Amino acid sequence: MDVEQLTELAVSTADHDPLVGLGAVAKLRAETERIEAVLVRRARNNGATWPQIAAVLGVSKQAVHKKYAARGLFGGRS
Repeated sequence: MDVEQLTELAVSTADHDPLVGLGAVAKLRAETERIEAVLVRRARNNGATWPQIAAVLGVSKQAVHKKYAARGLFGGRS
C-alpha cells in the first residue's frame, strides 16, 4: 500500500458514516501491523536487539519477542 492509499484511508476515518470510518481503521490497522513486521525483520537483520526494538515500540522485550520471534520470520534467530 502506498502513501496515497494510506492517506485516503486516514481521511476516510473522518467520514460522516461511522461504518466507513471503522472500515478504514480496520484496513489501517492491518497495514500498520504488516509494516511493523517488515521493519522489525529489517531491524533484526541489521543487528538490532530485541530490547532496542522493544524500546522504540514502547513495549517490553518479552512482548515484541513473543509477537515476532515465534512467527519464524528470522530463520531461527532469536
